[in-house]
Amino acid sequence: MKTLHVVGYKNSGKTTLVARWVRLLKEKGLSVAVLKHHGHGGKPDMSEASTDTSQFLANGADATLVAGGGTVQFIWNEEPDFARLKEMASMGNPDVLLIEGYKRETGNKVVLLRDPEDWHTLCKLEDKLLVIGCPEIEIDCPHIHSREETAQIDEWFVKWIGGGDGDETI
Repeated sequence: MKTLHVVGYKNSGKTTLVARWVRLLKEKGLSVAVLKHHGHGGKPDMSEASTDTSQFLANGADATLVAGGGTVQFIWNEEPDFARLKEMASMGNPDVLLIEGYKRETGNKVVLLRDPEDWHTLCKLEDKLLVIGCPEIEIDCPHIHSREETAQIDEWFVKWIGGGDGDETI
């Protein structure tokens, strides 16, 4: 399984990029899973309060699993460590696992920059494969100057998918 983090600060384009890459992978016939860090503080949005799932959780359930229509929804009232989250996200044995966020965790990374200030902290991250944004800064790894250069970004990604980097057993 190929694994790649897409990291950056809020509103840097992470979700837009990951969504586009999911479509690209599916067009190539690959299976893909996404693990996202909810970095907005607090819990992610939950089901409406009137759903059975919300009632179970409100009454103390530690986890709920709902299945139907070819889909499964699982909510666990505990946040496992990163290794366990990756294991859960890869349960279906996807060809590719895209990870949005988790910048401090080990793994190959694409770094999105909004402005040069972002680079002051993100330059310290390990395992940077590509940096996108801020043409005015000098970077010691592949650098695409703007997130608007989608063809160049996608070309890099397709080449990375076909290469040996990023293979991981979970």
